[in-house]
Amino acid sequence: QVQLVESGGGLVQAGGSLRLSCTSSASMFSINVMAWYRQAPGKQRELVAAVSIYGSQNYVDSVKGRFTISRDNVKNTVYLQMNSLKPGDTAVYYCSAAHRGYAYWGQGTQVTVSS
Repeated sequence: QVQLVESGGGLVQAGGSLRLSCTSSASMFSINVMAWYRQAPGKQRELVAAVSIYGSQNYVDSVKGRFTISRDNVKNTVYLQMNSLKPGDTAVYYCSAAHRGYAYWGQGTQVTVSS
């Protein structure tokens, strides 16, 4: 079992920044991929960004150049730095971990971007 605890969501104006954090109860060295997903009202959950244990990163096109995912394997934490936020980024953001063949999820943190 892996527990993921997210923090850092909130309300921000368009153009602003937020940093999300997700701390894992398991060692990050045992987690192949850490990722951030988001789900807006009435929409499907979508992958926002992912980072592998080797540090390779992937992003959905809509956030490229604005969001940065990183992981600290010593602190067992993954971050999502979100800059130049847009109202379309409003969603509940979920942290996810791929660990020993299973996917684990955090409880989600709300990000609201006002215009």
